[in-house]
Amino acid sequence: MVSVDQAAPEDTRGPGGGLRRDVGLIGLMWASVGSIIGSGWLYGAEKAVTAAGPAAVISWVIGAVAIVLLALVHAELGGMFPVAGGTARYPHYAFGGLAGMSFGWFSWLQAATVAPIEVEAMIGYAGHWSWARGLEHGDQTLTASGLVTAVFLMAVFVAVNFFGVRALAHTNSAATWWKIAVPLGAIFVIAAGNFHPGNFTSEGFAPLGAKGVLSAISGSGIIFALLGFEQAIQLAGESRNPKRDLPRATLGSVAIGAVIYVLLQIVFIGALPHSSFAHGWAALDFPGISGPWAGLATLVGLGWLSVVLYVDAVISPGGTGLIYTTATSRVSYGLARNGYAPKVFARTDRRGVPWFGLIVAFVTGVVCFLPFPSWQELVGFITSASVLMYAGAPLAYGVFADRLPHHQRPYRLPAGKVLSPLSFVVANLIIYWAGWDTLWRLGIAIVLGYVLLGGYAWFATAMGRPDAPRMDFRAAQWLPVYLLGMGVISAEGGFGGQGNIGLWWDILVIAVFSLVVYYWARASASRAEEIERSIDEVIVTEAPAH
Repeated sequence: MVSVDQAAPEDTRGPGGGLRRDVGLIGLMWASVGSIIGSGWLYGAEKAVTAAGPAAVISWVIGAVAIVLLALVHAELGGMFPVAGGTARYPHYAFGGLAGMSFGWFSWLQAATVAPIEVEAMIGYAGHWSWARGLEHGDQTLTASGLVTAVFLMAVFVAVNFFGVRALAHTNSAATWWKIAVPLGAIFVIAAGNFHPGNFTSEGFAPLGAKGVLSAISGSGIIFALLGFEQAIQLAGESRNPKRDLPRATLGSVAIGAVIYVLLQIVFIGALPHSSFAHGWAALDFPGISGPWAGLATLVGLGWLSVVLYVDAVISPGGTGLIYTTATSRVSYGLARNGYAPKVFARTDRRGVPWFGLIVAFVTGVVCFLPFPSWQELVGFITSASVLMYAGAPLAYGVFADRLPHHQRPYRLPAGKVLSPLSFVVANLIIYWAGWDTLWRLGIAIVLGYVLLGGYAWFATAMGRPDAPRMDFRAAQWLPVYLLGMGVISAEGGFGGQGNIGLWWDILVIAVFSLVVYYWARASASRAEEIERSIDEVIVTEAPAH
C-alpha cells in the first residue's frame, strides 16, 4: 500500500543534496491516479452531458483514446529518460534550447494552474454547508474570506511537500485509495436502484450533433479530468526503478481513470429523473446541481451518500492539488537544470525538496485566484496548456526513433512510427476543440513565458555564464510556424472562431497541418551527437549517490 520500498537505501540523494530516489511502482501509479481523479469527477459528467447530451459517453471514449495514445508515447520516453520533470525535457533533448525552453514553459504553466483550480473546486462544493456560503459571490468569484481560505489551502499543499517525497507518497497513497473507492461506490450504489435506460434516447442521444460531442472533449472538462498520467513521469528522478516502473505506472493510471470516468458518465445520465432534463439536456437542472453528484444522491433518496460525496469534494481535489504542487516544483527544477531558469530553482534542502520552486508555486497559485472567476473557465485554458505540453513528446519520439535507434528502451511502443504522428494529430485536435476564446488567452501566456525565460537566457548569455542555455534556432525552425498556425486555424474555424472552415474540413486541415509540422520537426531536429551530449549532461549532474 505504501509507495516507498522498504529496501530503499537510507540516503539516495544526488550530489549537492539532489532529489531522493524513494518512490516505488505504487507510489508512481498513485501519483498519476491521484491527479486523474480530482475535481474532474465531481463536475465532468454534468458539464459534458449539458454540452453533448447522452452522446457525452462518446466524448469520454474519444478523450480516453486520445490520452491513451499520448500516454503510450510518454511510457516509452519515460523509460528511456528517467529524469525529474521529464515532459519538460524531451523536446530539449530532441530540438535544443528554443524548443526545450518553450515546452518547458508549457509544462510549468499547466502544472502551476491546476492546484488553484482544485482549491476553487473545494471551496465551491463547500458552499453546501451554511458556514462556507460566504466564500463565493454569485458569479463564483472568491469573496475576501474565500480568498483567505484559498491562500490557506495552497499553503497546506506547500507545507506537506516540504516534508519531502516520502511523506508526500504516504499522504497521497492514503488519499488515492479513498479517491478511487468513493467514485466506484457512487457508481454502484446509485445505479443499483436508479438507472433508467430510456434517458439515453428520450430527448435525443446527440441533440447538439457532432460539434457538441467534439466541443465537450475540451470545453466541458473531459480531457481536463483525464489529465495527470504525466505525474509519474515528473517524479522519474525520484523513482527507485524508473525504467521498469514508469511505463507500468503511466499506462496503469490511464486505464484506471478512463474506466472510472466512462462509468460515471453512464450512471449519471441513467440515474437522472426525466423532469431534470425535460426541456433539453442543455437546460439540465435539479436541486443541488451546483454539486452535481452530491445533489443527484440527495435527489434519488441517498442522503447518506451525499454526505460522503461532500466530504470527498474536499479530499479528491485536495489530493490532486497536492500532487500538482509537487509537479510544479519538479518542472521548475528541470527548467533550471537545463539552464532556462535561475539555478535557485534547482536547489534542494536536506530532504531533497526543491524549496524555491515550491515557494514560487505557492505565489503563482495565489495570483491565479484573482483573474479566474470559476472552475469552468479555467478548464479550457488548463486543457490546452496541458495538451500543448504533451504534444512535445510525439515530436521528440519521432526524433529519437531516427537518431537514437539503439538506445535502451525498457518499454517499446508497438507501431510507434504510426502511433506517434497520430498522437500529435490528436493532441492538436484537442487544442483546436478548446475554442478560439481559450486559445488567444493561452497565446498571451505563451508570450509571457518567452519574455521571462527568454529574458533570463539572454541575461545568462550576456554575463558569460557557463550554464547559459544553447538556443538552437535551426532545430526549432518549425516551432513558430506551429504555434502561429494553430492560432490562425482556430481563429478561422467553427469552434469560437470566424467559422470560415467548416466542420470536418477543419479536422482535415488540422491533420494535414500537424503531419507537415511533425515530419518537418523530425527532419530539422538536433544531430544524434548533440542529443547524446544533452542526455549525458543530465546523467552526470543527476545520477544518485549511494
